[in-house]
Amino acid sequence: MSAEATELPPREVMEFDVVVVGAGPAGLATAIRLRQRAIEAGSELSVCVLEKGSEPGAHLLSGAVMDPRALAELFPDWAERGAPLKQKVTRDEFLFLSETGARTTPKPLLPECFHNEGNYIVSLGEVGRWLAQQAEALEVAIFPGFAAAEVLYGGNGEVIGVATGDMGIEKDGRHGPNYERGMELLAKYTVFAEGARGHLGRQLIARFKLDEGRDPQAYGIGIKELWQIDPAKHEPGLVVHAAGWPLDGSTYGGAFLYHAEGGKVSIGYVVGLDYRNPWLSPFEEFQRFKTHPAIRTHLEGGKRIGYGARAITAGGLLSLPKTVFPGGALVGCEAGYLNASRIKGSHAALKTGMLAADAAFDAIAAGRQHDELSAYPQAFESSWLHAELQQSKNFKQWFKKGQAVATLMTGIEQWLLPKLGIRNAPWTLRHSTPDHACLEPAAQHTKIDYPKPDGVLTFDKLSSVFLSSTHHAEDQPSHLTLKDASIPVQVNLAEYAGPEARYCPAGVYEFVGGEGDKRLQINAQNCVHCKTCDIKDPTQNIVWVTPQGGGGPNYAGM
Repeated sequence: MSAEATELPPREVMEFDVVVVGAGPAGLATAIRLRQRAIEAGSELSVCVLEKGSEPGAHLLSGAVMDPRALAELFPDWAERGAPLKQKVTRDEFLFLSETGARTTPKPLLPECFHNEGNYIVSLGEVGRWLAQQAEALEVAIFPGFAAAEVLYGGNGEVIGVATGDMGIEKDGRHGPNYERGMELLAKYTVFAEGARGHLGRQLIARFKLDEGRDPQAYGIGIKELWQIDPAKHEPGLVVHAAGWPLDGSTYGGAFLYHAEGGKVSIGYVVGLDYRNPWLSPFEEFQRFKTHPAIRTHLEGGKRIGYGARAITAGGLLSLPKTVFPGGALVGCEAGYLNASRIKGSHAALKTGMLAADAAFDAIAAGRQHDELSAYPQAFESSWLHAELQQSKNFKQWFKKGQAVATLMTGIEQWLLPKLGIRNAPWTLRHSTPDHACLEPAAQHTKIDYPKPDGVLTFDKLSSVFLSSTHHAEDQPSHLTLKDASIPVQVNLAEYAGPEARYCPAGVYEFVGGEGDKRLQINAQNCVHCKTCDIKDPTQNIVWVTPQGGGGPNYAGM
C-alpha cells in the first residue's frame, strides 16, 4: 500500500435500512415498493438510491415498447399520475429482409412474443425520470452523480453496503486540489440494479458463485437512433420488427422501428455478442440496415436527433444466476431478466424490483439483516414473469443454430404449442460457451468493407456520440482498464485484427502508430457506458470500472 493510500481521510458514513444501486426501473421500483410497504405499516424505513448518471434517466436506453402489467401493480393509477406512457401500439409488422426485398409475416402467423396489443411506445429515460419523481414523493433519498464503486463486506463476508468512488483523482492517479473521499452507505440489505453487465454485479456473481450450474449469460449490443420524421410518413403506434439482411444467417440479430408520438421514430439494431467474425461491426451493420428500401422510406426527409448504445442480456431463464446472497440481491437486467423473444425488459425490471422489495421489507420487519432474502427467488418462481420467461427459455439457444432453425422453432414454441395449450416446451436447450469465446481468428473470415456514411441517412461514430451528449471530466484516470497492456497488440490485433475498433459503437478504441509500432489508444471520453468491450473482448483483458461521478451519456428522449 502506498504512503498516500495510508493517509487517506476516513470516509463519511451514512446508514439506511436499504441501499439501492441504480435508478433505473428495477432500482426505483424496489425503492418505491419498500416505501409503499413502510407507509402502509406505519414504519420508518429509510431507503437510498445511488445513480451514476447526472440525473435519473440520463443513462437509460431502450427501444422501447413497454408492457404496463408490472407498472399497474406498482401504481394502479399510473395514468392519472401522468406516467409518460402516451402512445399505444396500434399495429405490428414483422419483416424478413433480403438485400433488396422484404417479406411481411401475416399477423395470424406472428408468434405471441411479437404481438404488442395493449403495450406502449415509450422513452425509457422519461419513464425513469417519472419513477424518480414518484420515489422522491415517497421520501426515497436519490443521489444522482454518485457511482457505487465498491461493495462493502462484513466480518462474515456478508454484503453490508457500498462505497461511492473518490472524486478529484487526476489522470496520473494523484489527488488533485478538489480531491474528495467517497462515502460509505451501509444498509441492512443492498439491492443491485445497475443494468446489464453491472460493474459491481459481475463481482458479486463471481464472489458468491451465483452463476454456478447456469448457462453463461448471453448478451447483445443494442444501438439506437431517434429521428424526427416527415409528418406525412408518420403512423403513430406502428411497431416494426425486422430480421435478415444485412446480417448473415448464422449471426443473431434484428431490428426495431417504433413510431412514437410527436412525429418521432425510434430505430435500432441488436447484434448478438456471440458473433464469430471479428471483422463485423454492429454499428456499421446498423447503418447498412437503414439503407434497405423498406426501412429508408420511413426516414427519408427526416432528421436524426439522438443516438445511444447499450448491451442487453439475452440468455433468459437458463442464464439467470442465483439472485440472492448474504446481505443483498440482484434485480432487473443486473440479473438478466429481459425477455429477448419479446424484446422487452422494463416490465421484468419493475416486477423483480417489487419482489425483492417485498422480501427485504418482510425481513427487516422480522428483525433480520444481512442474510439471504430467499423469499425473493421463491416469489419469482411462482410469478407471471417466471411463466413468461419459461415459455421463451430456448429462444436465444435456437439462434445459435442459425436463423432458419431459430425462426422455425420460435414459431413452434411460441405460436403452435400455445394453440395446443402448451405454454412450456417439453425440451430444453443448453449452451456452455460465453460470448467472448465465440470470436474466431480474422484469418478464418473475409474482411467486411463497409460503405462510407453519407451524412444524411448513415453516419460515423463520432458524430453519433456527439448526439448522446456524452461527457467525462478530462483529467481523470480512464475507466476502461487493461489487465495487461501488451495483449491488445500482441493478441487481439495479431490474431483477431483488432476487434475493439469495430465492436465499440462509440469510437473509444483505435490502433494508432506505424507498422511494427502499433498501440491501442483508448478515447475514454467517448464512452457511452454500453459495456460491450467488457463482454466481447476475446481475451477478457478489458475491465469497465465506474468513472468519477456523473460522467457518461445524457440521453434526452431516448
